[in-house]
Amino acid sequence: MANYYTDHPEIAFHLEHPQMRRLVELKEDGFKDAKEFDYAPVDHEDAIENYRRILEITGDVAANVIEPNAESVDLEGPHLENGRMVYASRTLDNLDATRKAGLYGVSMPRRFGGLNLPSVVFSMMSEVISAADAGFQNIWSLQSCIDTLYEFGSEEQRAKYIPRICAGETMSMDLTEPDAGSDLQRVMLKATYDEANQCWRLNGVKRFITNGDSDIHLVLARSEEGTKDGRGLSMFIYDKRDGGVDVRHIEHKLGIHGSPTCELTYKNARAELCGDRKLGLIKYVMALMNGARLGIAAQSVGVEQEAYNEGLAYARERAQFGDKIIHFPAVYDMLSRMKAKLDAGRSLLYQTARYVDLYKSLEDIARYRKLTPEERAEMKQYSKLADAFTPLAKGMNSEYASQNAYDAISIHGGSGFIMEYKSQRLYRDARIFSIYEGTTQLQVVAAIRYVTNGTYLQAIRDMMQGMEGALVERIRPLVDLYGQAVAYVKELGSQEAHDFLARRLYDMTAELIMSLLIVDDARRDAALFGKSAEVYVRMAEEDVCAKAYYVMHFTEADLAHFRAE
Repeated sequence: MANYYTDHPEIAFHLEHPQMRRLVELKEDGFKDAKEFDYAPVDHEDAIENYRRILEITGDVAANVIEPNAESVDLEGPHLENGRMVYASRTLDNLDATRKAGLYGVSMPRRFGGLNLPSVVFSMMSEVISAADAGFQNIWSLQSCIDTLYEFGSEEQRAKYIPRICAGETMSMDLTEPDAGSDLQRVMLKATYDEANQCWRLNGVKRFITNGDSDIHLVLARSEEGTKDGRGLSMFIYDKRDGGVDVRHIEHKLGIHGSPTCELTYKNARAELCGDRKLGLIKYVMALMNGARLGIAAQSVGVEQEAYNEGLAYARERAQFGDKIIHFPAVYDMLSRMKAKLDAGRSLLYQTARYVDLYKSLEDIARYRKLTPEERAEMKQYSKLADAFTPLAKGMNSEYASQNAYDAISIHGGSGFIMEYKSQRLYRDARIFSIYEGTTQLQVVAAIRYVTNGTYLQAIRDMMQGMEGALVERIRPLVDLYGQAVAYVKELGSQEAHDFLARRLYDMTAELIMSLLIVDDARRDAALFGKSAEVYVRMAEEDVCAKAYYVMHFTEADLAHFRAE
């Protein structure tokens, strides 16, 4: 029987990463939960085995329930009935299966009924579910919105809402509006305090809300009358049980058909303030978005894997000119690049998730005891790395998902354009990944300050410490070129040129980091990653050299050739 986890040993490999020992130690905080919960691990090995068991269950459900339902869900999609969103019938089957398997409350503490799993394991589960159906992964993975409520809500709110998510209720984050897409400072959904009923009331419209008719919503709204920027926005909790929100429209989309994208009307809807007033955008949405971006990176890796699987299977079977097409250089070149992007992108995803786990676990410990100076320094270090790596993981993997899906269709030829083949669905689904929760261009904006202030260059040099071998020696001159390119852009002294060249610097940064990650993976398991390391480093040589040449031969005067008329 197929299993989307055990069928891909590259995933399990990352459970043995050297940082996992420190990660588990912090996440379990001395394994104290074992005294109270019989399913809590008693030591590191027990924790890793627990992760494996949960991933095997996820892989089984993904391969044998979600994937067989995916085509039906894609064709039916959700629909609107009397102001309510109704899932496709097989989506309801998927929800039932994942609830029965206990795949909710993944990141939440056990005292609320959660599984207390680290982000890296949640990312693995997300990848596996996305490989089966990226649209359903959206619905399932939005449970991670509860992390923001856990982090910033009151203890009363935690006790009220977290057990419901652990039991399998759904969530959404209601941010975007018709006139506020990427520019969330323009959000105008109005929040007013109802003195008589001691609650907040929400009025207005939200648009492009994924899983918008969910059970529990986190809503960005304007609480400060007369304001027009981010300082007037707060975060609210809306419970569907209280009513006051209708679905006005469900978008008819290119892909991810099973994931309902809704336009919502708030009509005096009762809500609770989450955290402090005025910090909705400045603090809480940033935390929410970073989690969502990591989720989309995992979603992207899942589609990268499935696109590679489809291309490889077809190439092995399809014969032309008396030979299987997998033996044609043009085809195996595509497949090797697809696999290299997949392996390197996955490594970047899981490295980012580990950084998130390390600093968030220390933040959690700081809730009930004072951190040592060493722990505070560790938390600061990993928080900075998580913030820097997240836009790389989201941006690069979302682009790789589209590229792999594109190549899968190319390998299929004309058959790939036919609706009966899965490749076309993967291609349609993948296109949104580089758009929602911040386009790739916005990931560049988020990352570029870490390029120019030297954070990435220092991280790259730290990664290279102690690394040896032929591939590492080929990466070294690329790092020097990258450093020269960054210095050149800074010396130009032109903000417009800086912004124009930022994407190339971003790509170079990510390709160097992923080169080092995949080379290190190959050092630990050459059978799994040796080929991908060789191919990816060659790709990096090709790209970094070209981009460095472009950057260092660019002047401010050249901008005139590119400006739109």
